Amino acid sequence: MLFRPRRRDGLPGLSRSIAFTLVWIGLIVMLPLAALVLRPWQDGSGAVLRALHDTRMYAALRVSFGCAALAALVDVPLGLLLAWALVRARLPGRRAVDALIDLPFALPTAVTGITLATLYGPTGWIGAPLARAGIRVAYTPAGIVVALMFVGLPFIVRAVEPVLRGLPPELEEAGVLLGASPMQNFRRVVLPPLLPPLVAGFGLAFARCIGEYGSVIFIAGNQPFRSEIAPLLIVVRLQEYDYDGATAIALILLLSALACMTGVAALRRRVSRGLVARGAA
Repeated sequence: MLFRPRRRDGLPGLSRSIAFTLVWIGLIVMLPLAALVLRPWQDGSGAVLRALHDTRMYAALRVSFGCAALAALVDVPLGLLLAWALVRARLPGRRAVDALIDLPFALPTAVTGITLATLYGPTGWIGAPLARAGIRVAYTPAGIVVALMFVGLPFIVRAVEPVLRGLPPELEEAGVLLGASPMQNFRRVVLPPLLPPLVAGFGLAFARCIGEYGSVIFIAGNQPFRSEIAPLLIVVRLQEYDYDGATAIALILLLSALACMTGVAALRRRVSRGLVARGAA
């Protein structure tokens, strides 16, 4: 009887490393998520239904989702413009701007919230001129949008920048030779390859913004039914020992984030297939 030699991994200990990684991911990611999904049902479906009949919760979810969607939409053209400036423009201080874009990733969210509340407050450097013009930003839903724009902008820039950097310049040169105007060249040559990263960046920014807490509570005002966000209401429910209500809100945010990422991935694949089919035609 012939025995086949045991196939060896390309790297020593690869199988054990993969197994250890999967176990570790299960412990720190999947186990807490499973506990969050199962916790609301421990006291029966009645407790979940009572938690879902909370008008304050729906108002907080409406504020969180509405402000997150608006902030992510505004970040799309701003992120595209910043990525274009970093890749195509040779501006002085470009490296400093490139480093500052990642600042929301490194800066503590509480510091971000305090800084924005100071700047956009009634006596702040930006808030005071706006207040004289009759525009209030701090302690209103507009302040929430400003904070979420700051948090979500790096996702758009970092998603678009590598694609824009790898775009062959010959494509634009061919468009110019064929008589395309600068706007036509941008709309028909440059923009289509950037659509998938723009969609991906929007989804990442939106999913990040709906769960943002630290940078928002200092500038939001936190008024129930007006400027109270869902993550803050989770903390309020925990302080009231309403664990069913807190976990119900957290579960809604979790499922919404997963649905958002799944939908964005499907939309990105669809856009990519459409671009490939258009290019083949």
